[in-house]
Amino acid sequence: MKLKCVLNAQAVEIDTAPDRRVVDLLREDLGLVGTKEGCGTGECGACTILVNGQPRLSCLMIAAQLEGQNVMTVEELADTEDGAAVQRAFVDNGAVQCGFCTPGMELTALALVREHTLPERTCIREGLSGNLCRCTGYSKIIDAVERATHALVKDEKP
Repeated sequence: MKLKCVLNAQAVEIDTAPDRRVVDLLREDLGLVGTKEGCGTGECGACTILVNGQPRLSCLMIAAQLEGQNVMTVEELADTEDGAAVQRAFVDNGAVQCGFCTPGMELTALALVREHTLPERTCIREGLSGNLCRCTGYSKIIDAVERATHALVKDEKP
């Protein structure tokens, strides 16, 4: 199938099997290895991408589902003002250790800060609930998302 979509702000046409898992398409075929595969069953969130601005688990998606969609992977994150703010806040708050969950966490956080101007910590916790972290613990991650939202509202560096 010739798949047409917008991938990381670029219109692309990809020749792929319609039933190819999106995580495999991204990592193996397109070399976008920032998207991680953790569990492969939709439980950990490591493979999270944004599809039309919403977090989606790429291990549970097939290529045909991307037809005509706007897809963002972690590789585009720093190219957006709010994505760069999220990344800075994760680093500045010590919300990154091994880094395996970080791409999915940051993309989910980006969707959250785009949807909620100044979310309460409970909202942040709920928004990140599909993403597992085994190293950092969630307090620093929640702090990072909170700091990014405040920085974006105040238009200052997190």
